[in-house]
Amino acid sequence: MLIETIREDLKTAMKAKNAIELRTLRSVITAVQESETSGNGPDQLDDDGVQKVIAAQAKRRVEAAEAFASANRPEQQAAELEEKAILERYLPKGLDDDELEAIVNQVLADNAFTNKADMGSAMKAVNAEVAGRADGRLVADLVKSKLA
Repeated sequence: MLIETIREDLKTAMKAKNAIELRTLRSVITAVQESETSGNGPDQLDDDGVQKVIAAQAKRRVEAAEAFASANRPEQQAAELEEKAILERYLPKGLDDDELEAIVNQVLADNAFTNKADMGSAMKAVNAEVAGRADGRLVADLVKSKLA
């Protein structure tokens, strides 16, 4: 299981005294434990559930890095981006712009989505294909532009 891999990597980071990796992996394990005990889902997350938690953690790192950049705090921004890079090791490879556009075009054509009224259905279908490998805002903007 993915969480076991993360725990093993945490032990390796402890032995190597890698502070940033240690802090990042501990935060992931804590977030997974919180998700498991929140009562909103299963008692133990499967790999997909763990990846969703990690993706949320990565997104927070990006948002924090943007905030630090706008506050002219480059050291904190760099630390957030480094943590994000650590988290990305546990996520599936993201789609590049061309791959994403090809998926969107295919889904829209297969389901005959052609106008803005189809936006909700189109997003549901595209998100099922993309499966967390692309940013939701980027997907929504692309779908919206195709349905205009």
